[in-house]
Amino acid sequence: QVQVVESGGGLVQPGGSLKLSCAASGFPFRNYAMSWYRQAPGKERELVATITSAAGSTDYVDSVKGRFTISRDNAKNTVYLQMNSLKPEDTAVYYCKAAYAGLRDIVYWGKGTLVTVSS
Repeated sequence: QVQVVESGGGLVQPGGSLKLSCAASGFPFRNYAMSWYRQAPGKERELVATITSAAGSTDYVDSVKGRFTISRDNAKNTVYLQMNSLKPEDTAVYYCKAAYAGLRDIVYWGKGTLVTVSS
């Protein structure tokens, strides 16, 4: 049974930090690229950060570069998103996505975790 479960969201003041985790099971985690997306109220879901399956290369949306860091631990089947210098505009539900690109593309999504940045 495939599971993708996010955790670590919550309420934080502007300038603060949070670390999100995404625990995966039921598929070969190390073969999947992992991404974090977010969706703010009234807005479309946007890609925040991606880490590849092989080399572990990373990419970020411009608005979080220098503040957020994505990483993965293949031994624990977990991907992380360290978020520093948080801003009110980072408030959103954060989703984890696992993607495999092969003869047949496979995608799994988590249900999300809410991050609220407010004083």
